[in-house]
This record gives sequence, structure tokens and C-alpha cells, in this order.
Amino acid sequence: MPNIRPLHIVLVGCGKMGSSMMQGWLKNNLIESATILDPHGISEELKSSDKLVHAQTAADIDMSVIDLIALAVKPQIMKVVCNDLSPHVPETTPILSIVAGQSIASITKYFKENQPVIRSMPNTPAAIGKGITAAISNHSVSHETEKAVTALLTSSGELVRLDDESQMDAVTALSGSGPAYIFHLIEVMTQSGIKLGLSEEQAIQLARQTVIGAAHLAEAQSETPASNLRENVTSPGGTTAAALEKLMDGRLQDIYDEALSAAKARSIELS
Repeated sequence: MPNIRPLHIVLVGCGKMGSSMMQGWLKNNLIESATILDPHGISEELKSSDKLVHAQTAADIDMSVIDLIALAVKPQIMKVVCNDLSPHVPETTPILSIVAGQSIASITKYFKENQPVIRSMPNTPAAIGKGITAAISNHSVSHETEKAVTALLTSSGELVRLDDESQMDAVTALSGSGPAYIFHLIEVMTQSGIKLGLSEEQAIQLARQTVIGAAHLAEAQSETPASNLRENVTSPGGTTAAALEKLMDGRLQDIYDEALSAAKARSIELS
């Protein structure tokens, strides 16, 4: 994580994702002070911090001392939020967006033409420091701002820099929505276990911990391809091989191809 001076920021939106990311920023001493701009106030998880203050409107904030504005709101209210912000935000103030489906162009239209904007897509494991975020910046973002944003985003997990903004829809489909696919896998494995004679409690525990353990193993051996990890579990002619003969007949790949394509198409529609 790059060494940066602690920042003065405005966090717009203090819901689950905004609150989770702020917790990571505070934990890693990346914040000198932060103003929470949210009609619901500061979340319960953050109320104990003496570095945070609450503001009802952008007019209540001294923007001249702000290093960065982080947007963490629902896409449906972006217009209202940005129209409140824009008259008060200097042209040089960087904006970090974690708003789904909002392009850099759609953000800059509310502010100034040369506003520094970083568009990012985290996922929910960021709440426990195990997330992955994809990001891309426009040409107005300085080297110093890039360092600061890298520190902010890597405080909640890993960071992938994109080559082109058009890749963000694929990121949304793969990693942004991806945790839900894994949680559904736990549901599916649980139901299969019950059908094979396990109790619901046993099946839930076995399915959940199997996914957790496999994920930790993949993390611990991050240089090892997933195919090798799979092969390490698979004995020729054994039980795993019998299962994989069904799982690897092409149907599962087709299902995931269709699912991620649907998610990407919806991301394009939303943007």
C-alpha cells in the first residue's frame, strides 16, 4: 500500500458499501478527517470515530480543504446528489465513484469538464478486507491522486487497473456480482447434501466450510492455477473424478457464460 498523508475527504452515502470502505480507511490511518454527507447520518459502525462529522447538504462543507470526494450512493439518486454537490466542488477536487453503472462521462457532466474522476467497482467482501476492486481514471487525475486512491482501494482488498472503461461492465458481471454466485453455490451444494441423506444443519455446515476452506487455499496458493488446485484434489477413478465428469461436461460453463452475459447486458442498460 503506498504511503500517503492522511486525507480530508467527503463521503457521500454512508450505506453498507460506503460505511465498510470508510471503516477500512480509518483502520489503515488513511483519513485525517471525513465529512459524511447522508440524510440518514453516520452509520452505527462509524459513530465511535472522532474523525467524522455529519453534514446535511454540500453547502455546509468547506470544500476548499477537501482532498477527495467519494460517491457511494445508489445510481437512482445520482442526479439529485450531484446537482447538490456540483455548485460547491472546485474543478481540481478529485471524485472517486463506487456507484454501479455510472460512466466517467456521466459523472463529469454534473461537474466540470476537466474534473478528475476515478471510477471503481468494489465487491461486498471489501467489508472484511477481502474484496477486489477494479478502477480506471480519466486524464485529469494526477499521479499523487492515483497514489492516494490506490491506498484507499487496496485497504479493502486487491485492486485491478483497467485498460479501458468499457471493461467495467464485464467487471460488474464477474466480480461485482460474483459473491452472489458463490453464495448460491453454497445453497446448491447444501440442497444436494440433504438429498443424499444429510440433515439440513450438517449439509449447511459442510457446504459453507468447504467453500470457505477452498477459497482460503486458493488465496494461500495464489500462484497455483485453479486447474492445478482442482487436479490436486482429484484422484484418477475416484469420487471427485466421478463428480467432475458431470460438472465438466460443458453445461456449467454454458450456464456461467449465459449468467455473466446477462449481468453484463444489464450493467450496460443501467449505464
